[in-house]
Amino acid sequence: MKVVHGIENYTSSSKSILTIGTFDGVHLGHQKIIQKLVKKAHDKKLQANLLTFFPHPRMVLQKETSIKLIDTLAEKEQLLRALGIDNLIIHPFSKDFSRLSAIEFTRDILVNQLRITSLFIGYDHRFGKNREATVEDLIAFGKTYNFEVTMIPAQDIASITVSSTKIRNAIEASDFEKVQQFLGRPFELNGKVTKGAGLGRTLGFPTANLFVKETHKLIPPRGVYLVQAEHKGKLHSGMMNIGNRPTLNGDYQTLEVHLFEFNQTLYDHNLRVFFLKKIRDEIKFNSLDELKAQLLKDQEICKRTIAKSREK
Repeated sequence: MKVVHGIENYTSSSKSILTIGTFDGVHLGHQKIIQKLVKKAHDKKLQANLLTFFPHPRMVLQKETSIKLIDTLAEKEQLLRALGIDNLIIHPFSKDFSRLSAIEFTRDILVNQLRITSLFIGYDHRFGKNREATVEDLIAFGKTYNFEVTMIPAQDIASITVSSTKIRNAIEASDFEKVQQFLGRPFELNGKVTKGAGLGRTLGFPTANLFVKETHKLIPPRGVYLVQAEHKGKLHSGMMNIGNRPTLNGDYQTLEVHLFEFNQTLYDHNLRVFFLKKIRDEIKFNSLDELKAQLLKDQEICKRTIAKSREK
């Protein structure tokens, strides 16, 4: 898959089949549509293309700077590559871009620049300045500019528009079994391991402090979680604490991962962490001894949960 930053940088001698959207989460509903697009494109020996935007349009038009996304761009790229997309076109969304008229967007971008022969779009899709145009307008433009429109029906699009919100809600409720049902995979965080205070090691629970640089990435609520972490292509079970470390009177949030039966150095390594289950909420303890006793209980709960899942 080729990643193109900016519509103006896309060039191809081949015609394409395109879909457009934010695709936050690349969940099972998205996957179903993308798989149909990829199959049709490759059957016809055309390019299977996806156009998405960053920042999220709501961040620009509604000034919703607090919106948190299920995937970072890097995570989205990895997921779309696995689905067989040929070209992922990431266009910077701006107010100027939002002012393009429907005819300018269709003629100049979809037809002349992206060279579409077919467009996969939701039945309620609106586009152009002030969202002036509808799918019916796109179908009319298709007759003028010789492309077809495959309209995704209401029953399919309903699951897509609703479940991105449902996924966020499930993450915020720490219901990771439901999250996995929607996504078809565990929710994940990716980041670089940085040096911490080293307290975990003195307690017998050395931790990797994860730094997630993307401020728009959705972080689960404070608490202790059963996780798996991918390091050098191998999965390792462990537990993760998200919180302000109240026992130490901490004043900023940390993401700390302790891997079971693991003694390798992780500083400056990238770590991919998958969330499986919440173990408990964040607690302030009266002493480090109380904290250590609870960590031993947390570890035992995690290991019992792992053992039960292997029995199924």
